[in-house]
Amino acid sequence: MNIASLTSLRPTLRSHGLYLTRRFFVRRRSTAFSSSGDNTAIQRIYVINLDRAQERWSRLNRDLSWLRDMEGRPLDSITRRFSAIDARYLQGQPSADLLKSTYTLAEQLLVDPHPKLDVDDATRATRISMTPQEIAVALSHIEVWKLIAAGNVPYTLVLEDDAYVTRTCMSVLRCVWDELRSGAGVDDAVDLLYLSYQETGVDEVRTHTKSALRQPTRGLWQLSGYVLSRAGAEKLLSLLPAHGPIDLWINLQFSHLSVRMTDRPVIEQRPGITSSNSYSVLPILAKVGAIQRDAPRLARRQPTSGPIVVVGAPGTGLSTVAKALSVLGFRCISDLTDLPPNELGALLRGGRHRVFDAYVNIGSLGPDEIQRIAAKSPMRLITTTGQTSVTVPFEFRDTTGEGLMVPRHRRLMLPVDDPDPWERLARFLGCDYPTHPWPRQPDLGQRRIAVGTHPSVDVTLSGRRLTWDKSPWVIERTGWSGIALESSLPQVDGSEVGNGGATDGDEKPLAWRADTPLDGGDWYLRDDTFPSNRALFRPGNVTQQHGSTASLTLRREASKVRDLTGAAVASGRSFTYGTFGTDLRVPSGSGLVTGLFLHRNGPRQEIDIEFLGRDTTRMLVNVFYNPGATDTKLEYGYRGTPVLIDLGFDASKAFHHYEIEWRPECIRWHVDGITVHERLLWGPTPIPNQPMEFNVNLWSSESAEFAGPLDERALPAVLEVASLEVHG
Repeated sequence: MNIASLTSLRPTLRSHGLYLTRRFFVRRRSTAFSSSGDNTAIQRIYVINLDRAQERWSRLNRDLSWLRDMEGRPLDSITRRFSAIDARYLQGQPSADLLKSTYTLAEQLLVDPHPKLDVDDATRATRISMTPQEIAVALSHIEVWKLIAAGNVPYTLVLEDDAYVTRTCMSVLRCVWDELRSGAGVDDAVDLLYLSYQETGVDEVRTHTKSALRQPTRGLWQLSGYVLSRAGAEKLLSLLPAHGPIDLWINLQFSHLSVRMTDRPVIEQRPGITSSNSYSVLPILAKVGAIQRDAPRLARRQPTSGPIVVVGAPGTGLSTVAKALSVLGFRCISDLTDLPPNELGALLRGGRHRVFDAYVNIGSLGPDEIQRIAAKSPMRLITTTGQTSVTVPFEFRDTTGEGLMVPRHRRLMLPVDDPDPWERLARFLGCDYPTHPWPRQPDLGQRRIAVGTHPSVDVTLSGRRLTWDKSPWVIERTGWSGIALESSLPQVDGSEVGNGGATDGDEKPLAWRADTPLDGGDWYLRDDTFPSNRALFRPGNVTQQHGSTASLTLRREASKVRDLTGAAVASGRSFTYGTFGTDLRVPSGSGLVTGLFLHRNGPRQEIDIEFLGRDTTRMLVNVFYNPGATDTKLEYGYRGTPVLIDLGFDASKAFHHYEIEWRPECIRWHVDGITVHERLLWGPTPIPNQPMEFNVNLWSSESAEFAGPLDERALPAVLEVASLEVHG
């Protein structure tokens, strides 16, 4: 994958114009193609097409029908569809004879060198696991190679279904094949001819030559369109198993193949199609510092003409469906005995002032209420059912038949054991099929809304709100402060007990004090970074003298990827819920950021305390939320939902105790034992619910808007840490 191309993914006016005028070919016939047995021509075309993307196959096949071979026959007569391997159905690891699903950062850099990274022992030791999408793409191409090697045609054109033939393709291929037949300037045989590609590195000014072919001098990305000879397919198969993304691996085999490319790409990717691929190298490049800035990424909320209501018996996957709706971009409230009165009234009136798009397992929405909603709005009704059955709670049986005013096309039965629930749900809602895993989870049951005034409801409005992300999972509405739930934590001797649930099942608390070494398996020192961080974290920047506090230092120190080095400490395991605290004295100075936070990726969730060095009399609290099961690649959000809290003291002058209390129904931030801020459910986000690491760090932000310009006089800056504690 060409990393540089990520900065220009949006279709340009030029690419749209070329695509829209593709029918106006200078030449529609090419002697490069033949259907009569010419043993020097392209006699077969394979289109790699997903079964769920039939429209792409139809469009590309229609485009090929406009073109003619040397005998005047349409190219669709030699075109065959190959049913692509779908990432959603992959089970386990691919066959070791075909594909190894890991590769190294060094191999990526051999094909696509980066000025800030070297091919060295560290990059050779950095292994990257392919994403399911990359595995499926690789296996699809390998299976096509098998067909080509087993066939009897000399050359085959391989196309991915998001490709299209440009206006110049046929005339360029005529010149290419004239050159190949004459043997002028090329080998007697070409194994692989790139028609669609992106070259790594910067563009260079090339002198014009009469040749229609070039030999690659650097790496080539994309396999949207290429010609493969039968001999070339046999060579590729003999070199298996592949490892890594298939376009990367082929580059590493160029020494074994005769490879050529057209002078310019003549097969392009159709504009306006969003790739469903997921690139495994990007998180690694971000961690090692190759990506300096991260473009804002925000999810779009799904447009809805009416509410979605989901009912079903306990144990039929109601909480799973709620999470799936959230992943699709719907704002979903679920698993409650009641709705807030204003929301229930807006829903029953069919008004457009509803906060939510979907309502799952809400106790107060019985058949009568569903009847009223259906009469007032174009409601869609989903009923979850038990395994291999259509069993429905007695009180909702009418909702699956004709008794309610819900047209049949607005009703969906969703069995808990459906083999492909994404397909059924996405088709019913008119959404694109997601690449994320189906988020199976235990049913939460209906939770009760707290009766009366919440004990700390005034705290939810404390502080000054900054700019928030626009997201399906962020509610921005005047007067809305979230939903107060009764505590769901178990009681022991009258005290609530949290779950410090480490992912390995070890729930013992973590505690570090200044009189003990900060090392061992409980904590580790980070040696990575992230986009927008001007510093590279280095373990050597965490120091501790015997019996003293730990010092985390940010200093001016150049590396290949950053001009500064910082420091970060993280817990050696992840936790779900609990209290997370530390005693700190933070540094002051514009551009400095001190972080005390919980974090995870896949999906990204985060609960923050941050101190901006330009004003250490304030503390910033923040939450990032993305839904989904573990390994769901939702990493949206670049501002989160920040609020500035006035501390009433200067955090750089003395040590204070700061704490995050994370519970299933709320998040509270404490300073010296006093609650200074609280977030309730959907106030303004859902409560993060995935295991997260506990972190403390010192860094400098690329964003002057966020942290101010860096004051060099503040360097070296030192964050002093006297304790770290995690309690379930």
